[in-house]
Amino acid sequence: MYKAKIIFLFASIITPLILLYLGDPITQNLEYHNFADQRSFLNINNFFDVLSNIAFLIFGTLGLVSAKKFKTYKASWMVFLVGVLLVAPGSAFYHWNPNNFTLIWDRLPMTIGFMGIFTAIVCEVFKFKQEVLILIVLNILGMYSVAHWQIFDDLRLYYWIQLTPLLTIILISFLFKNDSILPLYLAGAFALYVLAKITEKKDDAIFLATQELLSGHTIKHILAAVAVYLLYKMKTKTESLAVAKDS
Repeated sequence: MYKAKIIFLFASIITPLILLYLGDPITQNLEYHNFADQRSFLNINNFFDVLSNIAFLIFGTLGLVSAKKFKTYKASWMVFLVGVLLVAPGSAFYHWNPNNFTLIWDRLPMTIGFMGIFTAIVCEVFKFKQEVLILIVLNILGMYSVAHWQIFDDLRLYYWIQLTPLLTIILISFLFKNDSILPLYLAGAFALYVLAKITEKKDDAIFLATQELLSGHTIKHILAAVAVYLLYKMKTKTESLAVAKDS
């Protein structure tokens, strides 16, 4: 049964990559940098898209404080939350001057976060002992995906790095019962992330619908940060339940 689980894990990871590479290269659309809310305040360009990154700073910091007390797979959770924390300055820098170069500093910490949470959840479910090795290998791969995009103008590997871990986490969490995973928390975090992607796509429409109060991209930052909160709260709760069970 354990071997079947491992085979399923690898299949769920590799299959999307194969499907992506059966298609054409995905280039960076320069129109992506043209966000709806371009208002400036206090001499800060794109003020609200920059300022909303404070949500990652807040939840990343709070998460790191909690993670110091984690007893299992602490390294992966810490890397995940460090990645979230680094998204704040990286994304703020990008939104201050949106272009392909500054976008590097937005995407790099995101890959650190994705690989950290992917390693954490997979190790929680399958009880892998090689946590640090897996973490290092996946983070190198994640960082390379950003370099690959810059060198070849091909986002396929980066998209795989961003989306596949999330889908795999959802699959293995619901298919393989584990005391370290609380499906409602995980589903909530996933739902918030999906909503964040939707608001990102509807950037202009939301900006108009709110009478130019908030753009979709600004809301995206807040939703994604709250998703992070649900993930580390899940870990905090499962560890508390484990302590209560042992006592």
